[in-house]
Amino acid sequence: MQLSTVSEKTTDHLLHALTEIVESSNQDLIQENANVDGQSPMGQMSKFASETAKHYAKTEMLSEEVTEAIEANFIHPHDLDFMPTGTTTCCQIPLGAILKGGFNTGHGYMREPNDICSAMALSSIIFQSNQNMQHGGQSYPMFDYDLAPYVHKTHRKHLKRLRSYPTKWTDTEIDELAWKETDRDVYQACEAFIHNCNSMHSRGGGQVPFVSINYGTDTSPEGRLLIDNLLRATKAGLGNGETPIFPIQIFKMKKGTNYEPGEPNYDLYQLALETTAKRLFPNFSFIDSSVNVQHYDGTPESEVSYMGCRTRVMANRHGDDNSIQRGNLSFTSINLVKIALTSQTKDQFFDKLGYYTDLVVKQLLERYAFQVKKQAQHFSFLYGQNVWKNSEDLAPTDTLEEVLKQGTLSVGFIGLAEALVALIGEHHGESDEAYDLGYEIVSFMRSRVDAAADTNDLNFSLIATPAEGLSGKFTKRDQETFGKIPGVTERTFYTNSFHVPVYYNIRAIDKIKREGAFHKLCNGGHISYIECDGDVSKNTKALDVLVKSMAANDFGYGSINHPVDRCMECGYTGIIDNECPKCHTSDDEKVERIRRITGYLVGDMKKWNTAKRAEESQRVKHQQSANLKDALSDSGASGPADFGGTEVSEAGTLGAKRSTCGDLRHREPETSESISGENTNLANESNGRFACE
Repeated sequence: MQLSTVSEKTTDHLLHALTEIVESSNQDLIQENANVDGQSPMGQMSKFASETAKHYAKTEMLSEEVTEAIEANFIHPHDLDFMPTGTTTCCQIPLGAILKGGFNTGHGYMREPNDICSAMALSSIIFQSNQNMQHGGQSYPMFDYDLAPYVHKTHRKHLKRLRSYPTKWTDTEIDELAWKETDRDVYQACEAFIHNCNSMHSRGGGQVPFVSINYGTDTSPEGRLLIDNLLRATKAGLGNGETPIFPIQIFKMKKGTNYEPGEPNYDLYQLALETTAKRLFPNFSFIDSSVNVQHYDGTPESEVSYMGCRTRVMANRHGDDNSIQRGNLSFTSINLVKIALTSQTKDQFFDKLGYYTDLVVKQLLERYAFQVKKQAQHFSFLYGQNVWKNSEDLAPTDTLEEVLKQGTLSVGFIGLAEALVALIGEHHGESDEAYDLGYEIVSFMRSRVDAAADTNDLNFSLIATPAEGLSGKFTKRDQETFGKIPGVTERTFYTNSFHVPVYYNIRAIDKIKREGAFHKLCNGGHISYIECDGDVSKNTKALDVLVKSMAANDFGYGSINHPVDRCMECGYTGIIDNECPKCHTSDDEKVERIRRITGYLVGDMKKWNTAKRAEESQRVKHQQSANLKDALSDSGASGPADFGGTEVSEAGTLGAKRSTCGDLRHREPETSESISGENTNLANESNGRFACE
C-alpha cells in the first residue's frame, strides 16, 4: 500500500468521523471511553481534537510499515491521538514526598498540610493537577503510608488542645478522647476525598480524573485508622448512597500482614471484603505472587502497586525495582485473531506473531524518540513538581531522556481465546491442548519483548491489554474481511487478553487456575475477574475463598464482579431485576446499574460502546457451588463458601462489630511531656517511617 493511499483513506475517515461527532450518530465513536460524556459540549470538542490528532499522527508521524499494519487491522497503538503531544500514559505519584515539600499547581503554592483533612484535600488537588499532564491514569502507590504522618499530626493537635483544658482527666482518658476526635476527622477527610474524586473535572471538563490508590499493609496505628475509615466511607457511598466510581482501590495482600487471622491487618482485610461486596472495590493485589515477590525487599516502596485498570511498572533497568515516580510511556496491542485467521500452519502463525511483535517494538521506539525530545516545561506539574523520577534536576528547557528511560514501553495483545479457536478449534478454557498452545503463544511474546529490552536497554514489557474501545474495533473490521466465523468473529467483541471468554460456562476455581499462570508472563500489567451472582454482601466468606484461591494460583491482581444496582426513586441498593423490591418501580431508566467495564466502574451503561455492552450481557456467573469447595481445596484455599445464594455465612469480623479506635491503636497513651512543644520530634511508636514536627 502506498503512503499516499493511506493518507487519502485517513482523510476520508477523518471527515466521516467529524460528521458522526456533530450528529452524535455513532455510539462506538463518541463513547470509546465510558468515563467521558461524549455527547456533552466538552466531550464533543475532545472527540474533534482526538480524531484530528489521530489523522495527523498517521499521516505525519508513523512510519509506512506501521501505518500499513494499523490499516490492515494487525496492530493498534493506544491513545494515538495523544502522540503529537508527547504525553505519557500513567504514573505512580510519590504522594508523601510531594505533600512533605509542598507543591505548586501553576496557580499558586500549596504548603505542607498540618492535619489529615488538609492532606487529603491536597491529595485530590494533586490528582487533578497531574491529570492534564498525561493521557492515562494515575495512582498513589502507598496511600496508607504516605498519609499516616498527617493522621499522627491530627492526633497530636487534639492532644495538645485537650491538655490545655482545666480538667481532672487522666492521660489515658485524654488520649482516648483525642483518638475519638482523630477518628472522626479521618472519616470526614476520607469521605471528602471520595466525593472529590467523583466530582472534580479535568481535561476541559470532559471527565473526572482516572485515579487509583493502593493500600492495606501499613500496620501503624495511624495507617490502620486511615485504611479503616477509607473503607467505611467507601462502603457508605456518595451523598445519595451512590457507589463511588473513583478512586479505583487496590487492597494489597501480604502473608504475615493481613492474610490470616491474628495478623495485624487481618481485620482490615475482612472489612475490605465487606466493602467490595457492596461497592465492587477494593480489588486485590498479591505481593507474594511470583511476578511481584521478586521485587519485594521488605520496604513499603518495593510493594507492588497497580494502576486500577491493570498497568504494572516494577522492573527497572535504570534504577530501583519499584513503581515509585514511574509509569508507562505508551502501549500498542496486537490482534492475535487476525494473525491466526491469516495463518495456515502453527509455524506460520508464530512467524507472523514474531514479525508483528517486532513491528510494535519499532513503533514504540519511534514514539519514545518523539517523547524524550519534549521539554520539561511542556509538562510543568509532571516534571516541575518531581512526580517522575530524576525530574528534580531538570531545567525548563531540558529534554526528557534521563526521566523517561525510567518508564515502560508495553506490547499488548487481545483475543487469545478466539485465536486459539481459529487455530485448533478450541480455546484454553475448553482443553489442555488449547491451554498449552495459549501459554506457548504468550510466552513467545514475552521472550520477544524481553529481547527488545536487552537490545535497546529500555524497560519493555508485555501487558494483558485492557480493551474497551478496541474490543469492538478489531472485531468489526475482521468481520468485514472474514465474515462471522463461529467461536471466532461471530460476536461483536474479542475476549480481553488471556481471559477465558466471558460467555464460557466455567467453574470459578477452574477459571482462576486457567488464568493464574498468565499473570507472571504479563509483567506490564494483568488482571482477572470472577463473576458472582446473588447478594454477595450476605456471604463475605465466599469472597474470602475466592481471594485466597487467587493467591494460591499465583494471581498478581484480581477482582470480583457482582451486580450492584440502586433505585434512583427510593434509594434502595441491592439487586434489582424487573422492579425495585422496595418501591416497585419498573422503570429501568430509574435504576442505576453499576458494572465494571475494564478495570473501573460505570454507573450508566448508556455510556458504554456497543461491543462492551454486548460483552457485559454475555458474562456468565462462575458459581457452580456443588463442587466448588472440593475444587478450592485443590488450590490450597480453605474456608466455607457457597456461591449459589442459598447458604449464608457469617459476615467478617468488622461487619459484626467495627474495631474501635482503641483496637486500631495498640499503643500506650502519650504523656504530656511528649507534646510539650510545637517542634518536638514525636517518635513513631509503630514502624519508624516518619517523625512529625
